[in-house]
Amino acid sequence: MNRDELASLLEQYSQQHILSYYDKLPRARKDGLSAQIEQVDWRLISLIHNQSTQGKSSVYSPIKGMSIKQIENNKGFFYDIGIKAIRDGKAAAVLLAGGQGTRLGCDRPKGTVDIGITKRLYIFELLFNNILQAANEAKAYIPFFIMTSDKNHEQTVSFLKQHDFFGYPEGYITFFMQDMNPSVSFDGKLLMEAPGRLSMSPNGNGGWFSSMVKAGLLDEPQLKNVEWINVFSVDNVLQKIADPVFIGAAIATGNMCAAKVVRKANPYERVGVMCLEDGRPSIVEYYEMADDMLHARDVEGELSYAYGVILNYLFRMDKFKSILNVRLPIHVAEKRIPHITADGQYINPDKPNGYKFEELVLDMVHLFDSCLPFEVKRDVEFAPVKNAVGDDSIDSARRLLIKNGFIL
Repeated sequence: MNRDELASLLEQYSQQHILSYYDKLPRARKDGLSAQIEQVDWRLISLIHNQSTQGKSSVYSPIKGMSIKQIENNKGFFYDIGIKAIRDGKAAAVLLAGGQGTRLGCDRPKGTVDIGITKRLYIFELLFNNILQAANEAKAYIPFFIMTSDKNHEQTVSFLKQHDFFGYPEGYITFFMQDMNPSVSFDGKLLMEAPGRLSMSPNGNGGWFSSMVKAGLLDEPQLKNVEWINVFSVDNVLQKIADPVFIGAAIATGNMCAAKVVRKANPYERVGVMCLEDGRPSIVEYYEMADDMLHARDVEGELSYAYGVILNYLFRMDKFKSILNVRLPIHVAEKRIPHITADGQYINPDKPNGYKFEELVLDMVHLFDSCLPFEVKRDVEFAPVKNAVGDDSIDSARRLLIKNGFIL
């Protein structure tokens, strides 16, 4: 688009401020800004004006899960099924690593953060060691897809190559970048991070599959026989990846997807909870739960809504291929967004100043006919690294790693 065409488009959406710097930009940066503007999904902007304050009309009910005791009683059976699936090339893994370690006090990919005490021990290193363990047990390498973003792709790839992928064969690793969405101010104005560049943010962890499709990865030979995709976040340093018991349980029970869960510590724990929504598997956020749901108990006195998700899922590939055109809900999230103003002032806010638009992987669960909540031991498989201090921090993760025999 030339300048006049851009001006006409931006005027239509009351975004004329975007051209404040345009005339001073070199040709290449003008073209880059034009390309960004052309790709903006203007439907997103309208969402900030249409956020309903009404409660959901959905009907929630408890979902039956597989307890730790049930898993232990059938562990050998499930393991054999899962190992065979991995060995036959029917399982792949997808690491969601599109974010930065901003909340940990650094401006590099979260996976590159060193959480060692007496030696270097990177978050990526722990995750790669985990998938390598599953591959060694199966005597077959697992196709490993790593989702980065425009914000961290080059740093992530460079870091992992520098460390030789921590022993995992590079031929089984594929990188792809997730899509980006524009960030806007509270009054709906597109924000800019530089004179010739819009402020763009990764479109949420739920964008992983559509991003794989756009990258043409469904045609990759490594996915030819894959039936199950294990999707997990970079946050959790204790999680098992391509866990044969997890895979085997999903196959043995005939479920279309499965989710690793931990039993809630108390009714008020701030975690999304597995449930049925209008009869289909779903996840209800803690802030959406009414008091009667929070405190509901089953006949044995346990919480009825007890299974908190930890962002480690199994999905059937054939089901995903049948829902390629289904659009996930867009979540409008208040965030702190650094940006420049129309007069060139750089703003780095200390509190939320705008919105980002995200798709969430938890919404994918509701697309499936069945889902198996698979309970794991919290202290063994759940050590999230989200905050600089306090709960779910590097220090709390270190304590759990040491408890599980890791030398830091």
